[in-house]
Amino acid sequence: MKKRTTITAMAFSLLVSLVLNLEFIPSLQAQTEPFYKGKTIRIVVGFTPGGFYDRWARLLARHMGKHIPGNPDFIVQNMPGAATVIATNYVYSVPKPDGLTLGMPSANIYMDQLVGRKEVQFDVRKLLWIGTQDKRHLVFYMRADSPYKSIGDIIKAKEPPKCGETGTTSSGYLLIRIIQEVLGARINTVLGYPGGSEVDLAVEKGEVVCRGMSVDPYFGREPFIGWSKKAFVRLLVQTGRKRDARAPDVPTIYEIMDQYQTPDISRRVVQVILAGAEFGSPTFASPGTPADRVKLLREAHAKSMKDPELLAEAKKGKMDMDPSTGEELEALTKEVMGQPPEVIERAKKIVGQ
Repeated sequence: MKKRTTITAMAFSLLVSLVLNLEFIPSLQAQTEPFYKGKTIRIVVGFTPGGFYDRWARLLARHMGKHIPGNPDFIVQNMPGAATVIATNYVYSVPKPDGLTLGMPSANIYMDQLVGRKEVQFDVRKLLWIGTQDKRHLVFYMRADSPYKSIGDIIKAKEPPKCGETGTTSSGYLLIRIIQEVLGARINTVLGYPGGSEVDLAVEKGEVVCRGMSVDPYFGREPFIGWSKKAFVRLLVQTGRKRDARAPDVPTIYEIMDQYQTPDISRRVVQVILAGAEFGSPTFASPGTPADRVKLLREAHAKSMKDPELLAEAKKGKMDMDPSTGEELEALTKEVMGQPPEVIERAKKIVGQ
């Protein structure tokens, strides 16, 4: 009888242990399940649909999720306005910093803060950069039926050309200001277009005759491909250190500065302003995002840059790739934002502050 009681107690103990373990398993699964499983990551783009920023965001959205544990979905939201200041302010402070909302601002968003623009509600040094896919060296195009065949023609012209831009820290606007302040040319700039596509339409209509823009979309999409075939526009200057192979006859801004013997401080300011080219089409997470999620996002971006399917899509879409990591963009931000006062003051003048 005593032996039977011992066996019953042992069976009861095993049963209790089994029940407790069954209760523990869901808790353990919850702890080990990837954060991003079943979730959706939103990329907020500061421009209208159709431009290269929007195209890069949507390309990332199609491929980046498969490189994140849990394979989250991605969606793209366009939030144009104020040359992406509105979108950057929003992502910086409104959504919960949980790694589910990312921003894609202008490559030159740092300039808004550098010159002390009052609309800025973010600190670019605190943006948690995820990475970029490209570089954004610039070109300046002009309608071919205008009387301006070179930068020299603009410098000598009695009547300045009228150019269209989105805002005062758009890449194109900054290039125009460099041409004006460093080279002494006069240009009338019409601001307020919601996106580059709208500026191009204004050029077709004859509302404006020129625009500064990134070199890759110029060679990578319409209307520029068709424009080139029809000789509708011509390029007057490019901002790379070397001439782009696709524009071998177009002088660089550095060649033109040599031609006009530009002073050293002006050259340094030009270098700071054109640093935006290195940011390309950057993506960031807001301050306070957990470090482990930032790490996952950066790793996923880096893997996406080597993804054969993404690479094939980019090639088909004529979207030239030259990626940088989030860590590289972080270092670039520190370098750009650490300029001496005299350079910053001159930069403020060039961007109209």
